[in-house]
Amino acid sequence: MDEPMSDLHFHAMALMFRFRDLIKPRWKVLEEVRIEPGFRILDYGCGSGGYVPAAAELAESSGKVYALDIHLHAIEMVKDLAFKKNLKNVETILSDCDTDLPASSLDLVLFYDTYHSLSEPDKILKELHRVLKPDGTLSFSDQHLEEEEIVAGITKGGLFRLKEKGKKTYSFEKKIKKEEIE
Repeated sequence: MDEPMSDLHFHAMALMFRFRDLIKPRWKVLEEVRIEPGFRILDYGCGSGGYVPAAAELAESSGKVYALDIHLHAIEMVKDLAFKKNLKNVETILSDCDTDLPASSLDLVLFYDTYHSLSEPDKILKELHRVLKPDGTLSFSDQHLEEEEIVAGITKGGLFRLKEKGKKTYSFEKKIKKEEIE
């Protein structure tokens, strides 16, 4: 599968995101997603954890945020962030694809600024489809892609359909396969 970026590249990216988050707080993006208390959320490709605190606060103590990344430094940064902010509802996952989460267990997947760098995006989309509940949402954003590329890339495998286009994100709903209903 994919390889983590170099440590130097990761730390430069994390620094850039800290500045971004000061200017454009991540909770403003998450307003569009409509996170409710009790939501179980996966931040896939969480990086340095810019979305984690806002998602954890919106999900409240009854919810859970799983922060997944391929880079060990990302996981360490999110653990440190959760500790410093006393976020007890955050759990990290070090992986390049598999979440090890139960099928149909998540209300929401945050899939931000990761898709463009994946060597096997269809494999990731299958895993995200597997872990989302039947009424779950895949919230997507990738500044490196145009709208046509986004919609075509996420819907081409027949796992998701566009539900809503917001100002900052695209919301895709999980298509239910016949065997999942039975």
